[in-house]
Amino acid sequence: MYKTLTGRIIYFGLVLFIFIINFNATPSPDDFRKVENKAFKTGEKLTFDVKYGFVKAGVAVMSIPHDKKISGRNTHHIMFEVNSLPSFDFLFKVRDKYETYVDHEGLFPWRFEQHVREGSYSRDFSAFFDHRKLKAKTSTGEYTIPKYVNDIVSAFYFTRTLDYSKMKVGEKIRLYNFFKDRVYDLDVRYLGKERITVGAGKFDCVMIEPLVLEGGLFKSEGNIIIWLSNDDLKVPIKVKTKVVIGSIDAELTAYEGLAGKFSAKK
Repeated sequence: MYKTLTGRIIYFGLVLFIFIINFNATPSPDDFRKVENKAFKTGEKLTFDVKYGFVKAGVAVMSIPHDKKISGRNTHHIMFEVNSLPSFDFLFKVRDKYETYVDHEGLFPWRFEQHVREGSYSRDFSAFFDHRKLKAKTSTGEYTIPKYVNDIVSAFYFTRTLDYSKMKVGEKIRLYNFFKDRVYDLDVRYLGKERITVGAGKFDCVMIEPLVLEGGLFKSEGNIIIWLSNDDLKVPIKVKTKVVIGSIDAELTAYEGLAGKFSAKK
């Protein structure tokens, strides 16, 4: 094949031409949504006291320590950790950790991990979200997902970017949450406005209620009320979660690395 000098020159010329075209070709951009985000950025860290009734039982930290590229996309590595205090461990030891990797531009997750340790109860779960093929991949199989499906943590951060100023009390936002092997409806209900005082100060807030069916931030699923700062940041100021007996409150005590001015603080 191509024994003549001319034939070899033509052959290698074609190979070189194809290589140059492929090398210089620009990959087609992903057709994903772009969500304006003034609420958070990498470097943010929020610290909360976790109280059971009037007793401080633990500390929770929500942080975005760094970015990571997943499936060719830039993502925020978001972590949520809850640990009971050593003095409370003998009653009920908690070591919970959640991680999600949220797309910078579209604010949807590419990967989610959950490691729950509450008393004698434990739960581990992880999922990779292929938003190009609309599939969620877990240790138990591959499942079809709707576009921009969330895990519970990425859903929370997405709600921080929403505008509640024109919403009516009782109005709902429809999201979707994938957990285990199913997609669940995740409605977020707007409850109005309130000024509250916590360890970090006094804040004007909007109140929302995520209607979580499965995969929540605590073993015992129940009503959750969240107070977000009534400004562009929508920082979580307080979270109240009803459990079997009483409620668990998480109240903001410290913050750093915010994306802008904390104008809701009074």
